[in-house]
Amino acid sequence: MKYDYLVVGSGLFGSVFAHEATKKGKKCLVIDKRSHIGGNIYTENIDGINVHKYGAHIFHTSNKDIWDYICQFAEFNRYTNSPVAKYKNELYNLPFNMNTFNKLWEVTTPAEAQAKIEEEKSKFGVEKPKNLEEQAINLVGKTIYEKLVKGYTEKQWGKKATELPTFIINRLPVRLTYDNNYFNDKYQGIPIKGYTPIIEKMLEGVETRLNYDFFEHKEELENIAEKIVFTGPIDKYYNYQFGELEYRSLRFETEELDLENYQGNAVVNYTEYEIPYTRIIEHKHFEYGSSLGRLARGKTKQKTIITKEYPDTWTKEKEPYYTINNEKTAALYRKYKNLSAQNPNIIFGGRLGQYKYFDMDKVIVEALACVNKELENT
Repeated sequence: MKYDYLVVGSGLFGSVFAHEATKKGKKCLVIDKRSHIGGNIYTENIDGINVHKYGAHIFHTSNKDIWDYICQFAEFNRYTNSPVAKYKNELYNLPFNMNTFNKLWEVTTPAEAQAKIEEEKSKFGVEKPKNLEEQAINLVGKTIYEKLVKGYTEKQWGKKATELPTFIINRLPVRLTYDNNYFNDKYQGIPIKGYTPIIEKMLEGVETRLNYDFFEHKEELENIAEKIVFTGPIDKYYNYQFGELEYRSLRFETEELDLENYQGNAVVNYTEYEIPYTRIIEHKHFEYGSSLGRLARGKTKQKTIITKEYPDTWTKEKEPYYTINNEKTAALYRKYKNLSAQNPNIIFGGRLGQYKYFDMDKVIVEALACVNKELENT
C-alpha cells in the first residue's frame, strides 16, 4: 500500500480529513474528478470578484470551536446574509419579518402582524394538513404562502406543492422584529479571498490529482491505500445495487455585465413559478461593499458578475446537489449504510457519502469527528 488514505473528493469534508491526517503523519492521496479543488465551495477570482461557481456559500455557525478552526485558514469579512424575495416586481425581506409584513399588509407593530397571520391561518388552514401547501398555510397563512413560498418551493422540488409531503416544511421562520439577518448564528461571514485559498491551505503538502475520476481508475485505486475516504454518492460507489437514491440537481448560468451594480444585493430570490430560476446571485456584494468602493474610486473597470440558479431534475449524468430525504430514501440509504459496515476499509463522508444535507460548519464537525476517531489509536 502506497498511501494510508485515498480521499475521493477535495471538498470540505475530504480536505479537512486529509489535512488532519497529514498533520498526524499519515500519507494521503486526494483525487477529484473536477479540474479544481474545493468541491461545491470552489470560488474563482474573475477581475477581482470572487465568483461562487456552485451557488452562494455563506459560512455561519454558533460553534466557536468550528469558527476558530476555519479562521486559521482565512480572514473572514462581516458579511450578513440578508436575501430579498422578488414576486411580480414586489420586493420583500427574508426571512419573514416586520419589514415583510409591513409591505404585505401595512402593519407596523408585532401585535398587528401576529393578528394578521393568525387571522389567515384560521381562515384558510386545515386541521390535519395532508400536503406541503396545507402545512405552509397552517404555519404562515395564505398571503405569505402564495407570494413567497409556493412558486419557489415548486421550482426547487420540481413538483406541485399539493404533491409534496408536509415534513418538507415543518416550520417557517417568522420574526416579529425588523431584523433582516437570515441566520441566527453568532458567527457569520465569507472569506475575504474566497473559499478556494482555504482548501489550498488545507491541502498543502498533500498529493492531489485533478481531472481524476475514481470510477475510471477504480481497479487501480482500490489497492493503493489502506483505507478509502469516499465523499461521492454512496449508492454510486456500490453501483446502485439496491437502487438509486434520489437527488435534485442545479444548473447555473453566469454572465459578466458592463454594469457597476445589477441588483443591489448578493442574493435575490424569485418566487414566481413562471420565472424558471430560483435566484440570482450578484457576487461582488459578498465582498461587503469593497468592490463597489473600488469602482466608485475608478480603480477597476465597471463590471459585475451574476449567476442565475436553476433547479434541475437529477440523472446519473448530472451533479447531485441536494438529497431528497423521505421514508423511501431513508430505507434505501440504510441498506447501503449496512453494506458499508461490512467493509471497515471504506469511510463515507459528506452530504453524498452520508446522504444528508449539511451546512458547511456541520461538514467540518463531521470530518473532524471522523478523522479523530480514525487516528485516536495511532
